[in-house]
Amino acid sequence: MPRPLVAIVGRPNVGKSMLFNRLAGQRLSIVEDTPGVTRDRLYAECEWAGRKFDIVDTGGIEPTTDSEILLFMREQANIAISAADVIVLVTEIGTGVTAADKDVANMLLRSHKPVVLVVNKMDNPSSNDPTIYEFYSLGLGEPISVSAVHGHGTGDMLDACVAQFPDEGVGEEDDERIKVAIIGKPNVGKSSLTNLIVGEKRVIVSDVAGTTRDAVDTRVDNKYGKYTFIDTAGIRRKSKVDDRIEKFSVMRAQLAIERADVCLIMIDAREGVTEQDTKIAGMAHESGKAGIIVVNKWDLVDKETGTMEKMRKQVLRDLSYMSYAPVLFISALTGQRTEKLYELINSVNEQSCKRISTGQLNNVLADAQARVQPPTDKGRRLKIYYMTQTGIKPPTFVTFCNSRELFHFSYQRYLENQIRAAFGLEGTPVRMLIRQKGDSQ
Repeated sequence: MPRPLVAIVGRPNVGKSMLFNRLAGQRLSIVEDTPGVTRDRLYAECEWAGRKFDIVDTGGIEPTTDSEILLFMREQANIAISAADVIVLVTEIGTGVTAADKDVANMLLRSHKPVVLVVNKMDNPSSNDPTIYEFYSLGLGEPISVSAVHGHGTGDMLDACVAQFPDEGVGEEDDERIKVAIIGKPNVGKSSLTNLIVGEKRVIVSDVAGTTRDAVDTRVDNKYGKYTFIDTAGIRRKSKVDDRIEKFSVMRAQLAIERADVCLIMIDAREGVTEQDTKIAGMAHESGKAGIIVVNKWDLVDKETGTMEKMRKQVLRDLSYMSYAPVLFISALTGQRTEKLYELINSVNEQSCKRISTGQLNNVLADAQARVQPPTDKGRRLKIYYMTQTGIKPPTFVTFCNSRELFHFSYQRYLENQIRAAFGLEGTPVRMLIRQKGDSQ
């Protein structure tokens, strides 16, 4: 059975994200003293008292609001509440019980889910602030005083959560899941694709660039396999990233790439490959991640015979360092060709994990050298003794030779192309490490 899920909810600016980061043990959620900073749901894994579970941070709930973004945030919180096994309602001592707290508490009571009531910002554990007794009026049982900043009281809160968990079963192993980061510049349709994949409004979709600020994890199980999709904030050019929160979002997207097995690099079909697209794709390539170039909004392009093939060649020319990556033309709006994504994800992930025996590699190496002689310089010829694979994700090959200086980049590229021709490796970068005679390692 899946791990239990704990949803952290409450009105804006009571310290939910700070508490989430405290429990997660790392700064995953953007923390800023501005209401509405956390917009989408954000997940992390936790363990307490021998139980593994997930926690989800949500945007602050404003029970009555005319703001479109705040209404979206409320919808996201409701989705988290419906999926959760236990809900942590975060309030704060400074304001006491507010009308918004009462409205949120009533929402939770109607959900009929177990609720743990937390009063945050109790930074002095030795003081008994009588204000805490007000929180009994919410009808959610005994309030637990915590300090998200210092960690006071979080153990009591977690004890209360674990006590409400379903009976322990066999949890899913996340190692089985392919982690897929959806990356690209703002407004190319990353969130729309995530919502299409999941079949619900999993993340906020808006035409306003920069709406998605956190990297958001979504688990998907289907006939093709088990996946975790990571929707990320759109990566802007650095010169346009003035806002502190926006800078955090770029960091989240970079971290999402590092966590991923496969990156979907989304490009707007109407614009083609822009300078910013090349930089974003380069981040995935340099990180050694398997990649698929996803050309979105294909339904909005005027087509004639050969339009797709012409665009494919243009994309691969502009992203020449990713010539290994498959190109898929989709519409996240209509669902056109999105089913093919899963097979491609499975394929490029399998290729990035491929292991090739030393014997097979050296047969290809001997063949390649017979076709094209290794380079020479001032009468010295490069001698390649043998090659072996030392790693996966990406496939990494070490080549032993007599002189590193003679091993020109062009010949490395030639050998890489020969290896790809023999063994595939579509969708994954390849690392070539050169060792010369006398190197200790």
